[in-house]
Amino acid sequence: MCTSLIYKDAAGKPYFGRTLELTVSLPYQVAHIPAGFKFSSKTNTNAALDYEAQHAFVAITMTDRLPTADAPVGIGDLKVLEGLNDKGLTFSLLSYPAAAGQQTAVEATKAVLSASDLGSWVLSQFDSVAAVKTALEQQPVLLQPLAILGGVVSPFHYVAHDQSGAALVIEFDNGQMRLYDNPVGVMTNGPRFDWHLTNLNNYTFLSNVDKSTATFGSYNASQPDSGIATQGLPASNTSVGRFVRAVYYAHFTEKAATPDLAILTVGHIMNNFDRARGVSIDYPESETANLEVKGLQADTSTPYATEFTSWTSLSDLDRKLFHVRGYGSLNYAAIDLGALASNTAPSFVSLQDLNGTTADATAALKA
Repeated sequence: MCTSLIYKDAAGKPYFGRTLELTVSLPYQVAHIPAGFKFSSKTNTNAALDYEAQHAFVAITMTDRLPTADAPVGIGDLKVLEGLNDKGLTFSLLSYPAAAGQQTAVEATKAVLSASDLGSWVLSQFDSVAAVKTALEQQPVLLQPLAILGGVVSPFHYVAHDQSGAALVIEFDNGQMRLYDNPVGVMTNGPRFDWHLTNLNNYTFLSNVDKSTATFGSYNASQPDSGIATQGLPASNTSVGRFVRAVYYAHFTEKAATPDLAILTVGHIMNNFDRARGVSIDYPESETANLEVKGLQADTSTPYATEFTSWTSLSDLDRKLFHVRGYGSLNYAAIDLGALASNTAPSFVSLQDLNGTTADATAALKA
């Protein structure tokens, strides 16, 4: 489904990479939202939470409902799946079906944030993970049925990272919100985040040092190639396997000497999680056919479901550069948040339209 990780260069500066896998292609929009833009988060039961952007941000967005002739999709319908703000704070949405469940009721007159608006709220209001965590301890957040998913309650969890390297996991486990400091900077999907950390206790033997020779009795064994160090890594694309692999690559990959080399390095790391169509498939009658985001309309072009990497993003938290690559492209399109500082109105471009563009796609979002 999704894999996210933080990588640090030789100077200790953080860079963030993530992939998003689904079995269907969706009409993603890349958006730039300037400071001063006004948001309103509405739930089915409580007063709306209104907030004005204190920080500009760039994000990959997706509508939370289907348009109709009477109600076309507007800016308020676009929800943040991935983004970076002008203070180097990131936000990411990842699949987590266990999120749905009974939540504690909140007094109807109290302004509540819909979980669908966590992305715009986090990126527009805060400059650090610590500030997000403090605010969430006071701000009620409710999971809501999503029209685009046929009424399924938000089946996601969320991560945020900042320039200090701090990381936060926001998880609704069976309806109850839990906030976790993330010491490894990695996230995938279920089970719960604390389970993934416990599972790392099974991999204390991992090292990036090849041990290419050994003696068994009088027989001297030797490897004809390098790479034996990765033999103990999980091979599957399950969320459990990807979590362990992401920790390994983020921790052991050589620390780049410059920011440009660092973002290139993160791109190479994320290639380990890039999934082509058909690498694994599920037929409709299989037990695993519906383990991704519930409620998504099936792709009927094939008799099976196959998860593929819809897009990959890379974020330079220090230089405020956002890179994105869709499934239809081998190259990343880069967006410079600083160069968009003069924008006073939101701007949008289809992710599909960025496929095959030049390396610098900032001009596509110039208002």
